[in-house]
Amino acid sequence: MGLDTDPELEETEASLVKWVWEEISSSYLNIALTLAIVYLLYKILFQKEEEAVVNIEPPPPPVKKQDMTLQQLKVYDGLSEDCEGRICVAVNGKIFDVTKGKRFYGPGGPYSGFAGRDASRGLATFSVEPVSDDYDDLSDLKPGEMEQVQEWELQFSEKYELVGKLLKPGEEARSYSEESSDESDGGAELLEKPDKKDE
Repeated sequence: MGLDTDPELEETEASLVKWVWEEISSSYLNIALTLAIVYLLYKILFQKEEEAVVNIEPPPPPVKKQDMTLQQLKVYDGLSEDCEGRICVAVNGKIFDVTKGKRFYGPGGPYSGFAGRDASRGLATFSVEPVSDDYDDLSDLKPGEMEQVQEWELQFSEKYELVGKLLKPGEEARSYSEESSDESDGGAELLEKPDKKDE
């Protein structure tokens, strides 16, 4: 005798179905929860078919390794045509390409005031308002504020590509080797110009 024709099994199945239906329909809460479960299962199982194709823009080419003055840095604010969508921020004398964080540093972002500027003082004082357009040597910061700047510099160096050094007025730019630009993993080392005394 096969299991398909066993009358006790059919009776047990019928009573099980009846019990489940009675439990589900016993309150509005159970009905609502059952509908929610069915909907979520549908979304989980069939979501992949409904996903729209998302066109992802290729990232712009990286900023060439270079030292910059404040005037040159202002170009990389994410707004000017010369920057090609790139955003750079200086922290503690180092310039970082923060383009991959453009939702924070780009136009309309919470830290857009730092784009194309030296953000050191703002990060030290927890202010996102743009500060002076003149070079800031940070000499008047308190020790605790300087620690904040150094911590921010460390975070930026771990997350963003180093572009170069923020030049003081009258300071000359360093040269960078092409190999360090091509083979860098985000932490390219700056090459000092040789001193004439050492030659």
